[in-house]
Amino acid sequence: MTGTLALVGGGEWSDGCTFDQRLIELAHTDTVAVLPTGSAYENPTAVMERARVWFEQLGAKAIEVPVLTRPDAFVPEYIEVVRSSRFTYLAGTSAMHLRSVLKDSPLFEALVGAYQSGGVLAGTNAGADVLCDPMVDARGGAFTVGLGVVSNLAVIPRSNTWSHDKIHRTVALAPPGLAVAEIPEATALIRDPDGLWHSEGVGEVQVYIDRTPARLADLKV
Repeated sequence: MTGTLALVGGGEWSDGCTFDQRLIELAHTDTVAVLPTGSAYENPTAVMERARVWFEQLGAKAIEVPVLTRPDAFVPEYIEVVRSSRFTYLAGTSAMHLRSVLKDSPLFEALVGAYQSGGVLAGTNAGADVLCDPMVDARGGAFTVGLGVVSNLAVIPRSNTWSHDKIHRTVALAPPGLAVAEIPEATALIRDPDGLWHSEGVGEVQVYIDRTPARLADLKV
């Protein structure tokens, strides 16, 4: 049994991200723990300010879990906040940095534990990318090791900013059996506790299985 997983294609906390209201309701909380880890070197303060403004409009409160470097993922106070969180959001632009900070850390164990206990776990942009295994290296479109909250699925966040050729090259590199999902900005690919996937938001999620276009209903990971 798990909670709800939301893989957001970026453009988070903006008009069109109607799914956040439903995620709050599913989490049965008015508090969202936000980790701006992926933007540790790109103004995490601005990331948190956008989160606070957005969730306040939705009747909730965004609190910062300032995990910006590897040692931060071993701070007991931060670990406990994540462990007890009913709704946690991973944000930022660098999946590589997110992976290096969280991999094999007690904070990541706490994050997975909260999700497996029925909480809501959302990742946006790099946060969505790193929760999968493999994950897509946005710099070149190739695959690398992710954190593996969900396996056999890779996502392309902000796919609306990628060229058709770059997406095609990435899909063509997918090994047999791997599902690849294009997720545009302000759009979420959501896995319900029963294991079924659906999308919400302003864009359309395109899924490929064995390098072939498929339906969301065919996604079984």
